[in-house]
Amino acid sequence: MAGTLYLCATPIGNLEDMTFRGVRILQEVDLIAAEDTRNSIRLLNHFEIKTPMTSYHEYNKIEKGRKLLEKLQEGTDIALITDAGTPGISDPGEELVRMCREAGIQVTAVPGAAACITALTISGLPTRRFAFEAFLPADKKERQQILDELKEETRTIVIYEAPHRLVKTLRTLEETLGGDRQVRVCRELTKKHETVYENTLSGAAAYYEEQEPKGECVLVVEGKSRTEIRKEQQAKWEEIPLAEHMERYLSEGMSKKEAMKQVAKDRGISKRDVYQALLSEEE
Repeated sequence: MAGTLYLCATPIGNLEDMTFRGVRILQEVDLIAAEDTRNSIRLLNHFEIKTPMTSYHEYNKIEKGRKLLEKLQEGTDIALITDAGTPGISDPGEELVRMCREAGIQVTAVPGAAACITALTISGLPTRRFAFEAFLPADKKERQQILDELKEETRTIVIYEAPHRLVKTLRTLEETLGGDRQVRVCRELTKKHETVYENTLSGAAAYYEEQEPKGECVLVVEGKSRTEIRKEQQAKWEEIPLAEHMERYLSEGMSKKEAMKQVAKDRGISKRDVYQALLSEEE
């Protein structure tokens, strides 16, 4: 019988957030694969967990992943843990999960803390729809592609960032999304000095230029409003003459009445305004 891979969430700050099931699974499995064994040993010692550990991280995820897969195929039960939070979210765990799925190995989750969800839920920004970007790419070209996509993103945006890069990232987002976009900078989540700083992107950047940030940060950024999108679209339509706008729809086979209705919608005006404007242009 093949073993099972357990994706075991660990606390993101407060050790009391470790679940009873999480402790039990870490005690019962044959092996724990940890992102950083030096960091994880403190967690294991706190809960008196004696299970052997091995390292599994970004720089050995392929080679070590194959070895872990072999052990699973031989019947070894393995728990995967990250430095903090849920494995597979912004860490190499997703690679091991993919390998296991392809090999038919059972994968199950032992849920718990996740910094992105924690920050989102306490931000006060809309939570029904959100886009999680983790850390923005280091590669300039790839980073710019992501920023270009975020420019039109209507969902709430969640981004991870290290304290020493926070100001630069806030300034980059300010240039891309606009300085008046709302942001929540969430720091030290679940810890004694947890803070949620509320401001605009430009205001937050200026604040942290004066106040040196400490601790890992999660940025929760307001998505682009649909009102703003409509205004931009209307502005583009207003750049062309109204008669030309009408002709575009008439050439597609619309009736004059249908075309006027669509033109009015595009420009954010009434059908009567369209009719009057067309009469004026004819005169």
